[in-house]
Amino acid sequence: MTDTTWNLPALRSSTYPTPEDLADRRAGVAAMLNAEPAAGVEVTRRDLGGVACVVCTPAEPQRTIVHFHGGGYRLGSPEASIPFASKLAAATSSRVVAVTYRLAPEHPYPAAVLDATAAYAAVLEEYRGEVVVAGESAGGGLAAALALACLGSGVAVPDALVLMSPWVDLTVTAATYTANAATDVLFSHESASQAAEMYLQGHDTSDPLASPLFGELAGLPRTMVLASTDEVLLTDATSLSARLAAAGVEVLASLQPGRQHAWPAIFPDEDASTRALEMISGFLRS
Repeated sequence: MTDTTWNLPALRSSTYPTPEDLADRRAGVAAMLNAEPAAGVEVTRRDLGGVACVVCTPAEPQRTIVHFHGGGYRLGSPEASIPFASKLAAATSSRVVAVTYRLAPEHPYPAAVLDATAAYAAVLEEYRGEVVVAGESAGGGLAAALALACLGSGVAVPDALVLMSPWVDLTVTAATYTANAATDVLFSHESASQAAEMYLQGHDTSDPLASPLFGELAGLPRTMVLASTDEVLLTDATSLSARLAAAGVEVLASLQPGRQHAWPAIFPDEDASTRALEMISGFLRS
């Protein structure tokens, strides 16, 4: 086994009280998303790098996609993401490894990054061939942070990134928090501010491993950014796309009108989500 040494910050203890309703909110998200996997996709559970993962495998996988769920770093799980992860596996002919990362506020930054890097390193050892990293919302930010951690540690970067409604600026100052407040029913300036506070607990909001928008992006792999023109994270998506292009990274940005935040993952049975998966599949094949 190859020795992978990461240049990462140390784990921190939580100083933030756990909200009384957080357990109920986590259960509610799980109930909302939980459904049967896509037909023809095998779902197994694996421990990879000491991290619990859900692996969705189609009949003949052509690559591996490491997937990080959304939820503001405080909600969500791979189990709840099986409907989307399995559809992603089927649509792209890819093995999808959905990673369990520790959640805030019990586990503040950089716990999620440490779990992401541990699982990714294990995937590189376990599954040969092309490895893509994907995520939606906070998971999209975590996917980008993982790629930056690879650059900073001399670890092989993913072959591609797929970022859906990525939350990459935890300063929570983007203009579309106000401009799109009326059209985004899933995320808001208030919820983003609360989530950032729970996750960072006093840490620098512009740290690139927390807010990848502020990182040195040159050297990142080709990247697809998918977002809605009606969501509050539109500025995150467009600003990241512009900075990637300026850094010489091949980037495909697809901005869709009339969609909700992270719609392919949250509403995987909708026609618009099926079309998004077709776009992702085309990007990965190109």
